[in-house]
Amino acid sequence: MVNWQNTTPEVLLDLMEKGQLEATQIIDVREPYEWDFYHLEHSTLIPMNTIPQRLAELDGDKPLYIVCAHGVRSAAVCEYLEEQGYSGLYNVSGGMAAIASAKGFQYD
Repeated sequence: MVNWQNTTPEVLLDLMEKGQLEATQIIDVREPYEWDFYHLEHSTLIPMNTIPQRLAELDGDKPLYIVCAHGVRSAAVCEYLEEQGYSGLYNVSGGMAAIASAKGFQYD
């Protein structure tokens, strides 16, 4: 049974605008060069391939919003984190491309 769920960029951006999320709750799983190109302020970079070694950095007591470029890697990370016992996981559908679009510009 899948306990993580998809959410929209608009929901994420609204929560951020209202100050309801900490940077440690928005986990960007892209590679550093993608992060350098464009990222959300007040988010945390933990590339997908480093997640297993960096689990201690994740706050399992708060909802986590996982984002990548288009939503594929972040969905895989949600599945992995769920297997590790995390709950309150949200995959940001469409990733940074959709977030950029919601903000009015082209990501890729």
